[in-house]
Amino acid sequence: MAAPAHWNHVWVGSETGALKGVNLRKQRANNFTSGAGLRRGEAVRALCWGDPGETELLVGGLDGCVRLFSTEKGKFTESRPCPGGEGPFCGLATLGSSIITCVESGLIKVWGEDGTEHVTLEAGPGLNRMCQDPALPQRVGTGGRENGLKVWDLQRPEEPVFRAKNVRNDWLDLRVPIWDRDLQFLPGSGRIVTCTAHRQVRLYDPGSPQRRPVLEATFGEGPLTALAVVPGETSVVVGSARGDLAVIDLRKGRVLRCLKGAAGGVRGLQCHPQGPLVASCGLDRFLRLHHLGEGRLCHKVYLKSQLNCLLLSTQHDWESEEEPSPTVEVKDEEEDALWDTMETVPTPRKRGKKRKTQEG
Repeated sequence: MAAPAHWNHVWVGSETGALKGVNLRKQRANNFTSGAGLRRGEAVRALCWGDPGETELLVGGLDGCVRLFSTEKGKFTESRPCPGGEGPFCGLATLGSSIITCVESGLIKVWGEDGTEHVTLEAGPGLNRMCQDPALPQRVGTGGRENGLKVWDLQRPEEPVFRAKNVRNDWLDLRVPIWDRDLQFLPGSGRIVTCTAHRQVRLYDPGSPQRRPVLEATFGEGPLTALAVVPGETSVVVGSARGDLAVIDLRKGRVLRCLKGAAGGVRGLQCHPQGPLVASCGLDRFLRLHHLGEGRLCHKVYLKSQLNCLLLSTQHDWESEEEPSPTVEVKDEEEDALWDTMETVPTPRKRGKKRKTQEG
């Protein structure tokens, strides 16, 4: 019997449009989108909590709709179309009872409960990420390809309150290209950290007169695609398109440790706010949880489809008393529906070779 939806520790959105819940204590994963409702045109691109009690989950789909999922009822209860702009969602957040959406073309909107548009602003094309400041929810940061870091105040959306300046030219006096793939606000400091497709991790301080990064570090051989801040520490976890995971110290700009195990591009990263755990997911179809202090792999869950994003629940005790099995396979309708429609082809029997008779 499947565990109730509100018992799940991790929520994961897939490329096929499935919303999956993973209960680590029960070692069980469930698909909350039926096999008949799976469509790649509704791929899950963004997740966020709809309320502080984590009873509502907002799911941003590739079709431009935000669906409300009730963790208490275990089903989708509402679907809100959020038209405007082009491209998939690259950010989703809440501001009181309103919803903040951002799409790849740079259009950011604040939607009221009745579906009306309260705020509309253009952050520029080529966006890859919009992130909300947890300390000041009315502020969001944006960044993308040739669209450097900007911080916006949604109460005064005419101009950004901070606009980052590109780093100086390289040693050949050539302009350094801009491509911010992910960004996060550092709690309590007002500073912002970004990761780029050119392998850089950069720290910005809007409170200082310098608009260029105050620290820059380089990691790995592939583009950095995801970023998560370690709570209570001056470090971040970054993931790359090659499956590399590492903890970066923001004081000295050096790698503290590498987290091994990923075999495909990382698309989702989040650190648990209370425990020393970081969750990651991506193209290799696995959800993984690593212990930040020891670097060991704590959980590994196979979820059958390519994964785009994840969201952690903070309402439960994560650590199980029993040692988990190394790999847990999700049982859902996603592949079963495909196999049921395939025709069975009988395997031909092999004919034995005729023995050659020798002439006497």
